[in-house]
Amino acid sequence: MNLVIVESPTKAKTISKFLGSNYKVESSFGHVRDLPKSKLGIDPENNFEPQYIIPRKNQKHVTALRKLAEKAKEIILATDEDREGEAIAWHLIHALKLEGRAKESIKRIVFHEITKSAILNAVKNPRSIDLNLINAQQARRVLDRLVGYKLSPFLWKKIARGLSAGRVQSVALKLIAEREAEIKEFKPDEYWTVTVNLETKNKQLLESNLVKIGGETVQKLGIKNQTDAENIKSDLEKSNYEVTNVEKTESNKNPLAPFTTSTLQQTSSRFYGFSAKKTMFLAQSLYEKGHITYMRTDSTNLSKESQDATATWLAENFGQKYTEGPKSYKSKSKLAQEAHEAIRPTHVSFSPSEFGASKGSLEKDEQKTYDLIWRRFVASQMPAAKVDATKIEVLAETTNKKYTLQSNGSVVKFDGFLKVWPAKLEDKELPEVKNGENLKLISVNPIQHFTEPPPRYNEASLIKTLEKYGIGRPSTYAPTISVIQDRNYVEKIQGRFQPTEVGNLVNKVLTENFPEIVDIDFTAKMENELDEIAEGGKVWQETIREFYDPFAKNLEKKYEEVAKFKPAEETTDEVCEKCGKPMVIKFGRFGKFMACSGFPECKNAKATKESPKLVGMKCPKCAEGDVIERRVNKRGRARGKIFWGCSRYPDCDYASWTNPTEKKDNPEQKKEESPENPETTDKDDEISNSPEDEG
Repeated sequence: MNLVIVESPTKAKTISKFLGSNYKVESSFGHVRDLPKSKLGIDPENNFEPQYIIPRKNQKHVTALRKLAEKAKEIILATDEDREGEAIAWHLIHALKLEGRAKESIKRIVFHEITKSAILNAVKNPRSIDLNLINAQQARRVLDRLVGYKLSPFLWKKIARGLSAGRVQSVALKLIAEREAEIKEFKPDEYWTVTVNLETKNKQLLESNLVKIGGETVQKLGIKNQTDAENIKSDLEKSNYEVTNVEKTESNKNPLAPFTTSTLQQTSSRFYGFSAKKTMFLAQSLYEKGHITYMRTDSTNLSKESQDATATWLAENFGQKYTEGPKSYKSKSKLAQEAHEAIRPTHVSFSPSEFGASKGSLEKDEQKTYDLIWRRFVASQMPAAKVDATKIEVLAETTNKKYTLQSNGSVVKFDGFLKVWPAKLEDKELPEVKNGENLKLISVNPIQHFTEPPPRYNEASLIKTLEKYGIGRPSTYAPTISVIQDRNYVEKIQGRFQPTEVGNLVNKVLTENFPEIVDIDFTAKMENELDEIAEGGKVWQETIREFYDPFAKNLEKKYEEVAKFKPAEETTDEVCEKCGKPMVIKFGRFGKFMACSGFPECKNAKATKESPKLVGMKCPKCAEGDVIERRVNKRGRARGKIFWGCSRYPDCDYASWTNPTEKKDNPEQKKEESPENPETTDKDDEISNSPEDEG
């Protein structure tokens, strides 16, 4: 018997279909070893030696795999092809105590898609464990652990116990906090545009915009106030209008490259409102079921086989004019691993409509995700859409001034890739006019505008910004966005991120005390160095040492300063109902809360009146109250797990662990009971006093 080990049961089930009876495919259920949660688990004095353990929850799986490994002729490690997958394979060797076995009996195989041909080819062509990839993964794990476990206690002393810091999450938080500050400081500027409606000799309407005054282009803020706009209107109402230029051109609208991890996350967010976490959950499921290629990639490369198969499919289904032959794309990321492929369907002939016909094959949201991946890939191999563009320039002339107006139109002559990609180019057909033709004035319309502040980040724009600056990698975007929400540093309101009071304070403290941790260039540089380690160009311990020594020195200095710091407390007029002492407002992990000034003798605590947050919908049970966000008051503590309930409580007892406005956005959501008596329930998670990291 040959033992094949993968990460997940779904992947194991799919692969077992392609191998014979002499192969047994089992799952490790993810990582089998990790750093301990109860302590740092890294020895900076001993070259940053990690102290790996087998977590209690993994013991059962590891014991079962050990027994199977003892009987197996060959052990084939078939974990994912990225750094994380390589690390899991390496940890399996140690956890299963395989170090003493003959090297030829332990094989490492990799594949980009879970298809029969790919699996059989991988089995025929095993390779050894790539220590460079493992070292890069270890370096990231150690780096994030050092930042999380060293910085978090500083935040406890400076702000409140239970807070956490992280290397990548802190930069994401900074971006959101700085954008919010920009919005608050923004002062709108007034500006005007002028639109003129004209009539051609054929009695057709031509809408034209003012683009030049004299020979000077009108800038966005060029017309600053109503007085200027009205003066221009007065001139234009006395002008003669003549067509001076009609320009017709054919332009191409090219298809987009097939998906990388980040572009899939961004597009799923725009099209369906899916979070990055949900998108990756769905893509992982599609990959493990054998429907798409590996979903963590920053490359836009495609195999020749997939391109040839797509050309054949297009010719058979749409005709030769929709077939252009293989098209390749260059990755925008400088650090893209070009040996990898973009995300694509494993079989182009299995179109989304066939999934719809095969009942039970995929869940509804899996179908949506597959549809997006399939269409984007197929479109990338199709011809450009051809567009006839028309530009008409009109001269408006008075006795002493000239104004230039412009109209733009376009008509799609050949849809090309738009036949499959869900994007539309709207036709805007202009009337036929000739140079020298005089036009009749219908109306002049000055329109007032105000400049707007930069928009808050949504998931798509935040991922795009992180990728632009080289912060994080394909596997980190979703967990980074999840962790800053889970830790109550940012909240999503109408799909866009805003920093919480806690988030703003954490960002302020980190920026003032550890500027390099939240520095965009510094974080991007660290990512580059991790890539160099993966390529064998750097020793991982040296990279960590270069970071750690100055970081530890600064941290020691800051601890000396913070030892003298005492958080301020706000006094209130309220009296503790338990002991009669005054209540004060303190700052905790979840923001402000009210506590007894007699602490620790009296541990009475509760939420402030401002704590509940409206989510923008009426109670689904009584239809009278508003749904508000609250935190569980566990055994007198004003902190705990978030729940959503009716503002009319206790008159209405509606309560839910899940935000009712976002229930459709969580594929991992299980059916669970509403919290019973949420103000005092013990069902919420315990607040951990251990620092956290981003591993």
